[in-house]
Amino acid sequence: MDLGKQMLGRRQVLPAVPYLLHTVQVEGTFVDGTKLITVHDPISLDDGNLELALHGSFLPVPSPEKFSGGDVEDCPGEVHYSSGRIVLNLHRRALTLKVVNKADRPVQIGSHYHFIEANPYLVFDRKRAYGMRLNILAGTAVRFEPGDSKSVTLVSIGGHKVIRGGNGIGDGPIDHSQINEVMQKVIANNFGHEDYPDAREGLIGDGPFDCTVDREKYASIYGPTTGDKIRLGDTNLFAQIEKDFSVYGDECIFGGGKVLRDGMGQATGYPESSCLDTVITNAVVIDYTGIYKADIGIKGGLIVAIGKAGNPDVMDGVHCNMIVGVNTEVIASEGMIVTAGGIDCHVHFICPQLAEEAIASGPAHGTCATTCTPAPSQMKLMLQSTDQLPINIGFTGKGNTAKPEGLAEIIKAGAMGLKLHEDWGSTPAVIDNCLSVAEDFDIQVNIHTDTLNESGCVEHTIAAFKDRAIHTYHSEGAGGGHAPDIIKVCGVKNVLPSSTNPTRPFTSNTVDEHLDMLMVCHHLDKNIPEDVAFAESRIRAETIAAEDILHDMGAISIISSDSQAMGRIGEVITRTWQTANKMKVQRGRFPGSGDSDAAQDNDNLRIRRYIAKYTINPAIVNGFSDFVGSVEVGKLADLVLWKPSFFGAKPELVVKGGAIAWANMGDPNASIPTPEPVVMRPMFGAFGKAGSSNSIAFVSKVAKEAGIAMEYKLDKRVEAVRGVRCLTKLDMKLNDALPKIEVDPETYTVTADGEVLTCQPAPTVPLSRNYFLF
Repeated sequence: MDLGKQMLGRRQVLPAVPYLLHTVQVEGTFVDGTKLITVHDPISLDDGNLELALHGSFLPVPSPEKFSGGDVEDCPGEVHYSSGRIVLNLHRRALTLKVVNKADRPVQIGSHYHFIEANPYLVFDRKRAYGMRLNILAGTAVRFEPGDSKSVTLVSIGGHKVIRGGNGIGDGPIDHSQINEVMQKVIANNFGHEDYPDAREGLIGDGPFDCTVDREKYASIYGPTTGDKIRLGDTNLFAQIEKDFSVYGDECIFGGGKVLRDGMGQATGYPESSCLDTVITNAVVIDYTGIYKADIGIKGGLIVAIGKAGNPDVMDGVHCNMIVGVNTEVIASEGMIVTAGGIDCHVHFICPQLAEEAIASGPAHGTCATTCTPAPSQMKLMLQSTDQLPINIGFTGKGNTAKPEGLAEIIKAGAMGLKLHEDWGSTPAVIDNCLSVAEDFDIQVNIHTDTLNESGCVEHTIAAFKDRAIHTYHSEGAGGGHAPDIIKVCGVKNVLPSSTNPTRPFTSNTVDEHLDMLMVCHHLDKNIPEDVAFAESRIRAETIAAEDILHDMGAISIISSDSQAMGRIGEVITRTWQTANKMKVQRGRFPGSGDSDAAQDNDNLRIRRYIAKYTINPAIVNGFSDFVGSVEVGKLADLVLWKPSFFGAKPELVVKGGAIAWANMGDPNASIPTPEPVVMRPMFGAFGKAGSSNSIAFVSKVAKEAGIAMEYKLDKRVEAVRGVRCLTKLDMKLNDALPKIEVDPETYTVTADGEVLTCQPAPTVPLSRNYFLF
């Protein structure tokens, strides 16, 4: 194991890698069989032993001078702690007792174990200990070696003050008028007891009985708390926790000797109907609604409550809908970030493997809409072929026709919206007709406008909208649209604009990659001058640069992929945060949230604005925000768990409808789950009928009412989209800006309310090589 730490040093890897790679585990076959090897801190030297690293490879061993090493970087996922210490179990009654272990074996008592129920060989004043537990960090313990004599501080249990479990000595609600009966059980069962008249009593908060902890230690056990700031991945963005629903001292911790055990953090005697199916404990939630820490309660595949979970019989502050019982599973997320599952609302379903790529990166927990499915038979095929995939899904029909005939049929077949694409002709007559039909069926229209300006310019297309709601794809234009000024639509009230991710953010190589990308996607011929001119007219550094700033202003509401058709489905989330990072570098910090001076150096508003772009806003635009798109009560439990150091790059675990569908998982033959190779793999929530039972197929209202679920024999829950025809830009969460945008047709200079929008291409971006080269 020691040799493993000598192979590579800090100068042989990228600067952030030592912070990201804490442990490497492999299972090797030795002469005595398969054994686990663990290398702690594998990158701990300045220079590694390259001869050892390349042993057996037959490759030449380079000189150490070849490696200059990089500049020391800020630690990805680091926490900046707020000042002060945390007092546990504040304002509760406390007392100090002497305890002697008369056993010949060690005895260890956990924080929430009812102390009166402790091992019979422990001798202490059990009468005074009635209704008390140890005043220590939740999930920790006090160990009594044989013959030990030590003083401990006890604190009264919280909640309804009901004792369950243990040895059954004090079973029932605490009633001091019945203490003599309790003590009779103590004596009858030969439990060690000795009066301790010198016991000191008081209240937590008065000083002598206080158990306090510094914030760094607290965060190492339960994750950061109110006021602490977390760096997101290796970006320059810091999320500050605005509120923590925890009751300090009563945190829910799962594991051996921890809190969530029978009669302690796990309630006893509650029926299944009263308890959660699953609880995600101590999660830092990053959502458009806010940045806070809480437990998340799941039942029936839905988020039923957010707040404090646990056992209301012994804990204070437990939400009435968040009881942890014998039927409750626990997903421990201490130190983790939880977000809503991403939604990609611009997906060309060119191959079925897109779904796997998407879910492994965090998206596909919302609708993935093909662009587009024209025939009713094809709509049936797509809904059936994706029925077992563990993603929510919906498909759009082709809307390119100047007459209504044919559109009703695809909508009734299950289309959740219609798509207008310039490759099929996005003329004013087509736009007007498509929107008229959409108004009748309450579905969204998504448009890729006319790059050629063949039937008119951007102002003529806007006029054809006639103030009706419409979702404009790749609103900057590199992905397609009126050249050079389609970006003007981002200032129109009835337009709901989005971007596709190849132009997110504007970097030094953005323009160079686009020409060949475009030629392939639109079946253009490099030998035809007009085709080349068509392609070149769409790629403009000036408007791509302006797109960055419009996102930061909140004038572009959504980021999507345009998968395999000028977009990368696995990079929606990554490129969203790369854009936010770049804008902070070039435009500075947004005003912070909170009242104190210390709260002014967070990035909460910018973080909430950007996460809304791939969660709640695409859900609103497409008419299914009642079901998914945010971490809110009543919505499907589609959640993504991230290590802060890997946030935005590689999720740790994906929960789909309350079931774990995808997760980082090691060698299936290994003795534990963590030996290499550790990769994102499908879990039980993705197999068999689990994927369909925890997911939704979104269709039009008329299709749902016609019973296509039964007709197509779909296992997925089928829901109708709704409420999209009345939408405006003002309905976009934290992304509702309406600047007046102009574009110079010769220089492509973009202005918003008279201000020139320009920025430099980023030479480097975070969430890239640090995560995808090792």
